[in-house]
Amino acid sequence: MGCAVLVLTGLTGCGGDDENGKGGAKQTSAAPRPADTADTAGALTEAQLTAVALTDGERAGELTVSEYALEGPLGDAYTADPAVCQPLVSLAGDVSGHEPVAQVQRKADKPEEMLGVTVDVTLRSYAGGGAAKVMKSLDKAGRDCAGGFTEERAVARARYEKAEPAALPSFADEADGAKAYRFTVLDVKGKLKLYEYLTVLRSGSTTLAFRAEILGTEDIGGVPEDVMAAQWKKFRAGRA
Repeated sequence: MGCAVLVLTGLTGCGGDDENGKGGAKQTSAAPRPADTADTAGALTEAQLTAVALTDGERAGELTVSEYALEGPLGDAYTADPAVCQPLVSLAGDVSGHEPVAQVQRKADKPEEMLGVTVDVTLRSYAGGGAAKVMKSLDKAGRDCAGGFTEERAVARARYEKAEPAALPSFADEADGAKAYRFTVLDVKGKLKLYEYLTVLRSGSTTLAFRAEILGTEDIGGVPEDVMAAQWKKFRAGRA
């Protein structure tokens, strides 16, 4: 659940020091491991992911990219009930069952608009066939949890009323796999409806996940394609 739910339900606890209360400002990555200096079964290292990730200050359509200083949102503090729905909530290794070799997170927004659209961008690399397994888990979650589920956090719970397929970006056929979802999330009183979007693309051993939300009840219609296209283009160019 993004901070939109917490704000509109009168709860706090998102923490952090950026405008959107997203739990920090710059980059977060998987815990250091030997793969930081050498590939593990074809997985990209953190340095390799960083080289193909959008950079601080880079423009992606109308949004500006920045880094998370401490820890990005939707980490191991977010879990789902039932557990099969977990991939729709957070793909963090500690809670998803799919531990990445490395990961890099970015944020794209308009810094001057506290209530504007925010897109969280996460690149993760996996050893062996881990990335393909992530996509299978995501597909199962999308089918099994279409009728709704509960997102649980230390300070709040959110009811996802439904999860439904969303439009894929125009370049999705270039990927080895792609999934997109639209979430309808109810506030704690069950009156306000909030909308979030998730798109995940796979290229070989790497997944590129984009989650978009807004601090309000507006339906933004999907993850801004300009952001996804900018990151996909940079990733593909760097891996060519």
